[in-house]
Amino acid sequence: MLVQTLHCVSILVLSFQVAPFTLLPSPVPQAAFIQAMSVQIYFNTLVDKISQDPDFLEEALSSTIQADDFIAKLFDIYRKVKQEGRTQSIVMGLNRSDCMVGQREDGMSSLKQMEINTIAAGGFGVPDRLPVVHRHMLKSVGLLEECKCIQDTKRTPRMSAALAKAWELYGQSKAVILFLVGDIQISKLSHCTIERELWNRNIPVIRGKFEEVARRGSLDGDKRLFVDGLEVAVVYYGYVPNNYTQQAWDACLLMERSLAVKCPDISTHLAGTKKVQQVLAGPGVLEKFFPDQPQVVEQIRATFAGLYTLDVVRD
Repeated sequence: MLVQTLHCVSILVLSFQVAPFTLLPSPVPQAAFIQAMSVQIYFNTLVDKISQDPDFLEEALSSTIQADDFIAKLFDIYRKVKQEGRTQSIVMGLNRSDCMVGQREDGMSSLKQMEINTIAAGGFGVPDRLPVVHRHMLKSVGLLEECKCIQDTKRTPRMSAALAKAWELYGQSKAVILFLVGDIQISKLSHCTIERELWNRNIPVIRGKFEEVARRGSLDGDKRLFVDGLEVAVVYYGYVPNNYTQQAWDACLLMERSLAVKCPDISTHLAGTKKVQQVLAGPGVLEKFFPDQPQVVEQIRATFAGLYTLDVVRD
């Protein structure tokens, strides 16, 4: 009697996307690096000042909201929250400046800011591990002295500490931090490293999509935000979907009206738009936010690249 054994084999095919990085580090002139580090605090201050200036935001974005439906809907939420009165006085920002290093005619390096991100600012977590990769690659090709120039980055602990501080200021030990995510989350590994840091601080973290917040979120009489019965202390916008559904807009308004600390809040989100960045490059605009601080104005303006409006069409 012959017995035939059948083996069932199941194959699981996974698809993933690797965050882009270079095997070898890109050298940056020391002067440009120091310049980028020193000017960032002024950019952070500038964003905060803009977010608190409704007249400036209204004027700067007046033409954009006529042509851009996405910005128009964001601004509509901004207006509704402003008319209702801001519930939470605590504002948290995690901003990222994207810069390039060029060369002037005199041969010196020139730092230019391409954009500033005030919402869903990636580049945390995973990049903290890149120095190890770069050191290994430099050693493997015999560049031992260059290997010593690679500096460690500690963005994740600092970012997590900022979120933890916002959670602490909220003042409810049982409240959670909500990470807004999407179906395809390219920053998931970065988020996981931040979440681990927060859990190590005994701060609970939950993840949710806009649509889930719209369906399962609510405000109580004090405008405290609850999702699945859990009080939310901090909302971290870790992801912005390309196409907002109506549920996403409903969730956005719900969260903006709530007592939860937003990272960022709607006004800071608008302050980081490209149109605002272009308006800031105009003559005399920076001076409005930094009166009697010409050195600060000079340092910020030195990093501006050319930005041109598409609002005006000429023959």
